[in-house]
Amino acid sequence: MLPLCVWQAVGVSSPLATMFVLVEMTDTVRIPPWQFERKLNESIAEELNKKLANKVVYNVGLCICLYDITKLEDSYIFPGDGGSHTKVHFRYVVFHPFLDEILVGQIKSCSQDGVHVSIGFFDDIVIPPESLQQPAKFDEAEQVWVWEYETEEGAHDLYMDIGEEIRFRVVDETFVDTSPTGPSSAEASTSNTVEVQKKEAPYTLVGSISEPGLGLLSWWTNS
Repeated sequence: MLPLCVWQAVGVSSPLATMFVLVEMTDTVRIPPWQFERKLNESIAEELNKKLANKVVYNVGLCICLYDITKLEDSYIFPGDGGSHTKVHFRYVVFHPFLDEILVGQIKSCSQDGVHVSIGFFDDIVIPPESLQQPAKFDEAEQVWVWEYETEEGAHDLYMDIGEEIRFRVVDETFVDTSPTGPSSAEASTSNTVEVQKKEAPYTLVGSISEPGLGLLSWWTNS
């Protein structure tokens, strides 16, 4: 989880703009002396991507790549440090779909908690049981969710198999501050336990397929 000094979301005009935003940011970038022979813009771009690419910024989204550098302020070299320090204003491409946006992904796994979806570069998407097409049941043997689709001839079981493409609506999002903190006295007293705390995802999307046209793409191809 990365905090940044200043950010402001703005629109991006591209075919994928609906799930991405441009975020204006400022940060102070240190360039080591052995990179002084390179162009300053190139060195700063490389350092910003090292720091931000594929990282989640709290309440902003998943950083993808640097878009451009809008302003470089004066660089300084401080006593005892041979590197230069430059305050940089830049724009970064960030994955942050808006609520009610329709996305298409692949089913990664199923559990009692719901259907877990991946869109390739982002895996922390869950569709809870109450947001599936109803009535739905969890098949313990197959470990998949099943939509019990009612027809005039009776109910048909439509399985949500792993790897199937699924269209869903984004209905909620959760950011968790995963910055490291020191253990409290209570935590220290139980630190000898073997149980390992489950790592929380810093950014999670909650989806829904509980309306016509949503769900597995194969369900609607012949409609």
